[in-house]
Amino acid sequence: MKESGQNHFYNIGVSYKKADAEMRGKFSVSKENQKALLIAAKEKGISAIFIISTCNRTEIFGFANRPCLLIELLCDFSEGTVKEFNTICNIQKDQEAISHLFKIGTGLESQILGDYEIVSQLRHSFKLAKKLKTTNGYIERLVNAVLQASKRVKNDTKLSSGTTSVSYAAVQYIIKNLPDYNSKNILVFGLGKMGKHTCKNLAEYTKNKQVCLINRTEEKAIQFVKEHASIRKAVIENLGEEVANADVLIVSTGAEKPTITREHIANNKEILILDLSMPENVAKEVTDFKGVSLVNVDQLSKITDETLAVRQQEIPFAEEIIETHKEEFNSWLNDRRFTPAIAALKESLELIKKDEINFQKKKIVNFDENQAEILTSRFIQKITTQFVKHLKDEETSVAESIEVIQKVFQS
Repeated sequence: MKESGQNHFYNIGVSYKKADAEMRGKFSVSKENQKALLIAAKEKGISAIFIISTCNRTEIFGFANRPCLLIELLCDFSEGTVKEFNTICNIQKDQEAISHLFKIGTGLESQILGDYEIVSQLRHSFKLAKKLKTTNGYIERLVNAVLQASKRVKNDTKLSSGTTSVSYAAVQYIIKNLPDYNSKNILVFGLGKMGKHTCKNLAEYTKNKQVCLINRTEEKAIQFVKEHASIRKAVIENLGEEVANADVLIVSTGAEKPTITREHIANNKEILILDLSMPENVAKEVTDFKGVSLVNVDQLSKITDETLAVRQQEIPFAEEIIETHKEEFNSWLNDRRFTPAIAALKESLELIKKDEINFQKKKIVNFDENQAEILTSRFIQKITTQFVKHLKDEETSVAESIEVIQKVFQS
C-alpha cells in the first residue's frame, strides 16, 4: 500500500540466504555509517527510513519511488557495489516488505531459527532513526506491531526454546571438537553482546577456568570480570602474548577491518579460531599456517540439534500470531487512507447542521435548539458510521468513494 504520491514502502538488503560471510561483510554498515546513511537519506528527500545491520543481514526499510535510491545509499555507506548487490539482493515492496519485517522480528528469518538477538537490534535501529527524525507514523506503527508479535511468539510458542544462538553454537563447537576443552586456554577478544554471551555460555556449559578476556575499552572488561570472577582480564597491549598462549581464540570485536592478522599467529602453532564478527575480523591469511583452524558464523550456524527440531514444529503457531498482528496493522493502514475524507465529510455536515439550526431558530417560535442539536448530531454520527462501513467493505472502491465524498461535500 502506498504512503503517499508514488512512494512505496520498500525493503532492500542482503542476508545469509544468498550471501556468504565475506559478501555480507562488504555490505555491513558500521554504527557511524548507519547514522550518516540516515542523514544522507533525509537530505535526498526520503521521507522515512531505518537500517538493520547484523552478522546475518543488512536490511534497509523505507519509502521511495524507486528501490534503486535505497540501494545506492547502501552501497555509498558500505564496501559493496551495485553490481555485487544485484547478484545477492533481496528487494521487496509494500505487503511483501511488511511480511519480511514480521519474519525478521519474530526469529523466523534468523540464521539459527528462533534466535532473538535480532529483536534488540531492531529496537536499536528504530530508536536511532527516531532520534535522527527519519521515521513516520507508518514505520512507528509497523515496528510496534512487529515487536508485539515478537513478544507473543517468544512467550506463547517454543520457537525460542532451548539455547541456540551463534554464541551458544561457538561453545558447543568447542565442546564437540576439543576432547580436553576444559583444560584449554581460551581467549575471548571483544566484549560486545556476542562476546558477553560467549563468556556466559563458557561459564554455564564448561568447567574451564582458563578463560581470558581482552577488550579494546578496558573499563567494560574490568566491570564484566568483577561480575564473573572465573574469567581473567588482560590488556589489549598484551594481545600478541595472550594469542600465543591460547589454544582457542574467540573473536567478536565488531571492527570494520580484521583485528587478528598473520602477525598475531606464530608459525606451527596449533590454535582454533572462532570468528563471530561481521564483517569478519580474522584475516583469511591466518590459515596459511598449518596449525590454524578458522571457523566463521556461517559454519557455526549449521550446528543443529533436537532444539532446532522442536523449533521447526512451532513455525505454524508463530505464523498464526504474525498474521493476527499483520491484519491489525493493515486494518489501521486501510482506515488511515480514508480518515481525512471522513473527517472532511463530518466537518461539512456540521456546517450544514449549524446553518440549518440558525435558520430554524429564526423561523420557528420557541424552537428547541438543544433537542435539535442532539437529534442532528446523532444523524451525523450515523451517516459517517455508514460511510466508514461502506469504505471498509471489500467490494468497495475506496478511491472512487472518497472522490465522490470530496466532490459532494468539499466543493
